[in-house]
Order: sequence, then structure tokens, then C-alpha cells
Amino acid sequence: MTFTIRPLQPGELAAFFHYLNDHLLDNGRDGAPLFQPMSRTSAGFPPEKVNGFNTGLQASFGQQGWRRVWIALSEGEIMGHIDLRSRPEATARHRCLLGMGVHRAARRSGLGAALVATAAGWAREQGLEWVDLEVLAGNAPARALYRKCGFVQTGEIQDLFRIDGESLGYVFMSLHLAAEADKMVV
Repeated sequence: MTFTIRPLQPGELAAFFHYLNDHLLDNGRDGAPLFQPMSRTSAGFPPEKVNGFNTGLQASFGQQGWRRVWIALSEGEIMGHIDLRSRPEATARHRCLLGMGVHRAARRSGLGAALVATAAGWAREQGLEWVDLEVLAGNAPARALYRKCGFVQTGEIQDLFRIDGESLGYVFMSLHLAAEADKMVV
């Protein structure tokens, strides 16, 4: 499967949210790890997160609340995405937060690492120094991908969530962009 990675265009938001809703069907189901801190029975991408994408994409880089999204396409279908967004703290503008997902049909194809490389390259070009992320502690495949891409664990909060009767922690990881070229294995 070949992929084209490019920025999400404003007219593609409906297709993007359709992809995200389909992606969430895998959240903790059929052997997939829980990758979003929400119940396995939740229906769809939450409205407050939709609003965060809509408003963030309209904000200029550097403005509080900015967000940028890249999508991976194969034969016209969205097969993965990655987004970077501003941290909520005004004094942390040298850092950003990462979120991503890969469609079930494209997992373990190298797409995740390619998406991370795309976003990290853009962040470096903008003068950002750090990319941070939060990942559920039980999501071993995602944690392995991030380590492969040069992220290091910076902390963990155990028992942060109670989802479907399970206690789940959050792991915090960061990528120092100046050091990224030496650590990333693609």
C-alpha cells in the first residue's frame, strides 16, 4: 500500500471526521488496545474535540489554540492522520502536543513513523523545540512506535482513568527536536 501524506484541506473536514468516527470503532475492540480515554461503547468523536479541530485549524500558528493536521491517503481514502496543537499554557509555546491514528488496514506498514517524521519536520521548521504526547499506558504498540521515533517517557500517572471497569494510566512522552535526527529510526 502506498501513501501520500499532506496537510488536511478545510473542505475535507467532513471526510476527516467520518474517518475519525470509523477509527474509534477500534478503540479497545477486537484485540486492539484502548487508544482513546473513552468507553469502548462511546459513539463517535466527541463534539468538544470536533470543535477543537475546527477552531484550531483556523488559528494562526503561534496563536493560542492553533492546530495543524496531516492526513495519509491511499487511493483517495484517509488511512491515517497526525495533528500538532498548541499547549494550553501560554508559557510553553516552544512545545506542542501530538495526536495521531492509523486506520486498521494500514497498521504495521510504516505509516505511523512516516506521519511522525512529517509532523516533526514541520514542527522543527516552525522553530518548535519539543513535541509532547500522552498515551494510554496499556497501548504497547503506540508506545513502541513513539520510542522508535525518538520519544522518551517523561512521566506516568497511574490510575488516571476508570474506563469500562478498568484502571488506566497515562504515559507522557516527549521528543526533543534538536536530538530527533539522531534517535529516529524509520
